[in-house]
Amino acid sequence: MAGQNGTHTATRPANHAGTDPLRYLRTEKAKGEIRDAFQIVRGPQPVKHNYYTDDRFFSHDSKAGIVRNVYGQRVVRVSEDFITGLLGGLEEEVGDAAGEIMYKAGYQWGLEDMKTFTPRCQEEFEVAFQKMGMGFMLETWWWPLQIEGWGGWRYDFRQGKQGLIFIDLFESAVAQSLGDVGKVMCYFYAGLFAAVFTVLSKRELACIEIQCYSMGEDFCKFLISTNKRVNAAAFWRSEGATSADIMKKVRDVA
Repeated sequence: MAGQNGTHTATRPANHAGTDPLRYLRTEKAKGEIRDAFQIVRGPQPVKHNYYTDDRFFSHDSKAGIVRNVYGQRVVRVSEDFITGLLGGLEEEVGDAAGEIMYKAGYQWGLEDMKTFTPRCQEEFEVAFQKMGMGFMLETWWWPLQIEGWGGWRYDFRQGKQGLIFIDLFESAVAQSLGDVGKVMCYFYAGLFAAVFTVLSKRELACIEIQCYSMGEDFCKFLISTNKRVNAAAFWRSEGATSADIMKKVRDVA
């Protein structure tokens, strides 16, 4: 959500009705066929990829007061005060349940986002989605979120065969806005990651934040695994275990 110049951007997952999700990216009208592998195209490219600059990613309709991204999705810029006010108001209304609500909101957001991402990614690169590598899929999914202000990330699959995935998140829009409050706060991100990896892996996964910038750490860290392992990690976190301790202990949970 955090945008440039101290502002923040939150995007709606669904594409604007009646628009081509690649209308700002295509340099040719014709659509190519969907292949089983990437094809090298010499000369003018049919689709432009990965525009991280604000002026190339967003289009502004000043008369209508509308901002859209390159995929035709409507976005809105908000301040850090908006984020802190939203989370503060939610905590005031529901107390400790605020984290669970934000997790569920992130999860539903992730599911909806993947509904539009899968066909868009396939059309953009003209390769069958299931033929793309996991790393390529993830970077393609994340880079629009990064320019929209959600922060940078680094994923770790080194323990993937043991059913453990770790994500480092830098400049979390939530944690950066709240500052050091002494507890994890990025529940929305945890739900988002859980949904996306559930869709990509085709099995139910959960996610938990095991360290947070809002706890005075340099960056946020998340664990993605089964519900049993995530619940165990939640217990250890509540007991004061560090992220390093949790990463060691969770390996022994069957």
